Amino acid sequence: MSLRGEVCVVTGAGGFLGKRLVRLLLEEEKLAEIRLLDKHIQPQLLQSLEDCRGETTLSVCEGDIRDADFLRKSCRGASIVFHVASIIDVNDSVEYREIYGVNVKGTQLLLEACVQENVVSFIYTSTIEVMGPNSKGDPIINGSEDMEYSCALKFAYSRTKQEAEQRTLQAHGEMLHNGGRLATCALRPMYIYGEGCRFLLGHMGDGIKNKNLLYRMSKPEAKVNPVYVGNVATAHLQAARSLKDPQKRNAIGGKFYFISDDTPHMSYSDFNYVVMSPLGFNIQEKLMFPLWLLYLVCFLMEMLCLMVRPVVRIVPPLNRQLVTMLNTPFSFSYQKAKDDLGYSPRFTWEEARQRTVEWLASELPRERERIRAK
Repeated sequence: MSLRGEVCVVTGAGGFLGKRLVRLLLEEEKLAEIRLLDKHIQPQLLQSLEDCRGETTLSVCEGDIRDADFLRKSCRGASIVFHVASIIDVNDSVEYREIYGVNVKGTQLLLEACVQENVVSFIYTSTIEVMGPNSKGDPIINGSEDMEYSCALKFAYSRTKQEAEQRTLQAHGEMLHNGGRLATCALRPMYIYGEGCRFLLGHMGDGIKNKNLLYRMSKPEAKVNPVYVGNVATAHLQAARSLKDPQKRNAIGGKFYFISDDTPHMSYSDFNYVVMSPLGFNIQEKLMFPLWLLYLVCFLMEMLCLMVRPVVRIVPPLNRQLVTMLNTPFSFSYQKAKDDLGYSPRFTWEEARQRTVEWLASELPRERERIRAK
């Protein structure tokens, strides 16, 4: 089902996934207009899209996702919203009020704007972290959407993304002001990698400081399945096409889908090594410390930070939940997305790896210079 002639809004359009999604929409569809919504859109982004823009109008909408009037104006006349924007925080370094305001309140206000402005399709970018892992580190291997898994989420990021996802799915079928109905769905990507991934840059920077030796923070057996950013963008496009299809709209509306690809299953640390070894990096053979000691150190740091919080807010560089996440086998199948949305990975593992390595290689001199200058 083509999106030809539609007007769509992409929130977080200046970010890692948002930029990739906008380019894909320009390359694959003949949309009337794409509205790039973010706090700030770099002029270089618009310039980089000129080669594939065609006759599509690119409009910049700069503002705050918590501003209801701004959202209504941005959604006016649109038919599709891709809600990609969020605060990503795995260290609990952001104040809860801030992350809740953006991730939950911002999503709710955007859903309300869609109802008021008669937007018919809403695709929400969720995360695998709404699933877990739980504090016991219970593993999931090739999990599916219908499985049950008991988890009390610890990260504010995970909790706020889970609540925003629930609000999105509950909004499916809401009556629009013109009498139509809103259709929603949510996508839960695995850890997203590729060109522009700031987490990979951070790990590379740590490796440079450690004389080109990457830190091992994950056991080799704690296998996960990262997903390439180009394939996540493809899943968003397929979701929008499916919501437009009258025969699929009600079947997929109100549901969530895991998004992965054919990237080999491996631990987070081993994944870093696979994409950085061509650049001359090695990796520690064993964990920096035994897991029990890591948990103990994290517990002590967390208690210390809690004690001084009335005076000063200190964020520990590592916490127990992050250690659990890095050392729990946690992988999911994309079979349901394939069956319902018609999703299949556009990029093979070999292509995704090559593109990622080439990007890291282009960033390596700048990263070395940045660290040398400190």
